[in-house]
Amino acid sequence: MFPERGRRERQARACWRTHFGESDGPRWAQTCACRDGELLPRVFAVLLVPLGPDLARPPVPRAPRPRPRHRQPGGARGRDPHRVRDIRVPAPKKRPAQLYAALFDFEARSDDELTVKEGDKLSVIEKRGDYVLAKKLTGSLESGLVPANYVALLQDEFAKHKWYYGNINRGKAEKLLLASQNKDGAFLVRISESHSDEYTISARSEGKVSHFRIQRSSIGAYFITDKISFATLGELIAYYQKNSRSLGVLLEEPCAQQRELFDMEPWERPREEFRLQRKLGEGHFGEVWEAFWTTEKRKVAIKTLKQEDTKQDEFVKEVQALKSLHHPKLIQLLAMCSRGEPVYIVTELMTKGSLKSYLASPEGLVLTSAHLIYMGSQVAEGMAYLEDRNIVHRDLAARNILVGDDLVCKVADFGLARIIRDSVYTASRNTKIPVRWTAPEAALHQRFSVKSDVWSFGVLLYEMMSRGKMPYEGKSNKEVMDLLTSGFRLPCPARCPSNIYRIMMDCWAIEPSKRPSFHALHSQLDSIYAKIYFKTIEV
Repeated sequence: MFPERGRRERQARACWRTHFGESDGPRWAQTCACRDGELLPRVFAVLLVPLGPDLARPPVPRAPRPRPRHRQPGGARGRDPHRVRDIRVPAPKKRPAQLYAALFDFEARSDDELTVKEGDKLSVIEKRGDYVLAKKLTGSLESGLVPANYVALLQDEFAKHKWYYGNINRGKAEKLLLASQNKDGAFLVRISESHSDEYTISARSEGKVSHFRIQRSSIGAYFITDKISFATLGELIAYYQKNSRSLGVLLEEPCAQQRELFDMEPWERPREEFRLQRKLGEGHFGEVWEAFWTTEKRKVAIKTLKQEDTKQDEFVKEVQALKSLHHPKLIQLLAMCSRGEPVYIVTELMTKGSLKSYLASPEGLVLTSAHLIYMGSQVAEGMAYLEDRNIVHRDLAARNILVGDDLVCKVADFGLARIIRDSVYTASRNTKIPVRWTAPEAALHQRFSVKSDVWSFGVLLYEMMSRGKMPYEGKSNKEVMDLLTSGFRLPCPARCPSNIYRIMMDCWAIEPSKRPSFHALHSQLDSIYAKIYFKTIEV
């Protein structure tokens, strides 16, 4: 009936086979004709991103409405024999909601949150800070908040690839790639900041980071240049790994994955709940801030993690220690913000800051011996709790004691703390040691124990009774070690009671076994303070 149309249909099928192999239903049908009669491939329908090893068959497009026939003058029907019938490309359909999958189990802790199991299929409604509002697609069809890094796009299953980092920004990508564990050729793929349905390759080359936008065509294909496109993101990455000249940089190894720092639950809280107010200083790992916890309506202290890999291990160890310790004379962990940067450790706020700075303040300079003994007794009580659990602090000093209202003192900074099964812990040679506060057997042979903490406590008492004086002032670390091995001990500070100096000397016994326990130290200091308080003796 229409021989011209039949001929063109056969040509279209042949054209499809030339470019794409065997013809397959409606996907080959859309072609366009040039004036010289050649048929060129145009858009071969909607190529879906494969959900498995085979391409999903796209839906058959709705048949176009028949065109009204043109009438020639005089009412006679006819066709222009030179006009080529168009085969119109349907308008792009609205992109369907993206499918996500839960990467881990998550247990809801409030009515706003959604319990999910690893592998659950989800539809993400919107992003809310470090969380997403998601809806289950099977079962109960419930919706609620889930941590953003607990879910990933299911499309192409590229969340399983080590190079996929999801929703991180350009700055974070550069920090990760320029970290010491990565070399030139390291790369990652992230969601585009300007187009949420597109992606960006960030790659390290010659000590710099380059970024390449991965665009999406109207049919869902992935491409960097219009010369070549790919059905899946994985295929695109594999191609450029083998053909690095096309980008001008190597894609050799995925960026080293960030470690899961710790088991966050049940302390993990959204970052938006905390409002930083006043910088208190620089800590061992980063900045320390006074902040307001909006949901709890209380002031807290927040310690941040700097982007230095050498500090991460110690930071993690401090968190692990804080999680398991509960005593009124130890600083208490209140919450965590481990998703995003910087990582926060949220603890109770001690209004007077560190004991070291407090001793030098106008308020600290007028403290009496009784006040100082009372504060030292509290520190010994907290250390006795650690002693019972075979935990070695390893960094006991005035800088790591925090002071609150009414001279309340608490032990803090557990970055070097260790739980030891035997009585002695041997540290690696690379461990940095605060020599002026460290027992000789620990400083010389890296052999730490509760008794080495007792030595440090004696030095802490010296700091307190001297009103913040530096131990072994004017001496280098090597000179300090030479003095200790020769039998030298710190002198008695001015205005220090003789019975307190005797306690210091007991703490500095060269034989660890001859040093007192923290329980004994707490008892002694408590007793001395009680006598002063009730004015049975004078100091």
